[in-house]
Amino acid sequence: MKRNVPILGFIMGLLLPLVGIFIMYLLWGHGESLGGFLKSLTELRGMASKVLTLSLLINLIPFVYYTSKRLDYTARGIFVATMLYALVVVFIKFIW
Repeated sequence: MKRNVPILGFIMGLLLPLVGIFIMYLLWGHGESLGGFLKSLTELRGMASKVLTLSLLINLIPFVYYTSKRLDYTARGIFVATMLYALVVVFIKFIW
């Protein structure tokens, strides 16, 4: 189903980085529980900003797909969600 609406892209852009965080947990978790991994993210802000930044890379896949299919409004929604996450990363990196 091809829908060219920004809200679809925005929802995808918000949910896919959570999948990216789970992938980072599988790569960097080293046998600790998911709760322990998330707790360590809250305690170590340098690690939190790295994990969030790397998890945003997963948004490139649907962004490139929707851009190549000329579904620009959906791609715009993904971009807006990614920029919101980027603001969170900047907040964590420099203010928190």
